[in-house]
Amino acid sequence: MENNFKSLKEFYPFYLSEHQNPTSRKLHFIGTALLFVILATAIFFDNYWYLWLLPVIGYGFAWVGHFFFEKNKPATFKHPFYSLASDFVLFFQLLSGKEKFNPKK
Repeated sequence: MENNFKSLKEFYPFYLSEHQNPTSRKLHFIGTALLFVILATAIFFDNYWYLWLLPVIGYGFAWVGHFFFEKNKPATFKHPFYSLASDFVLFFQLLSGKEKFNPKK
């Protein structure tokens, strides 16, 4: 697929094609959910030291999904902003049921 994406709308189908493994999708979902928990915790306790965990947790879960289950390189390496935005789009689509954890069914 073309790698010169001009918009998130163009990028998102590529992003989905790189996220077909159900375990990888679950790991992405968990990592993104934990981002929100960490962010809320930092704000609630007025302790922004927790924020250093955001990239560790967010990328950690996602990269395990890519390297061990998808067997591909994360799109973050070439398209960091579209990839980050797509992570949130996929999270909310999984949460709402628009996307499935097992896309092959």
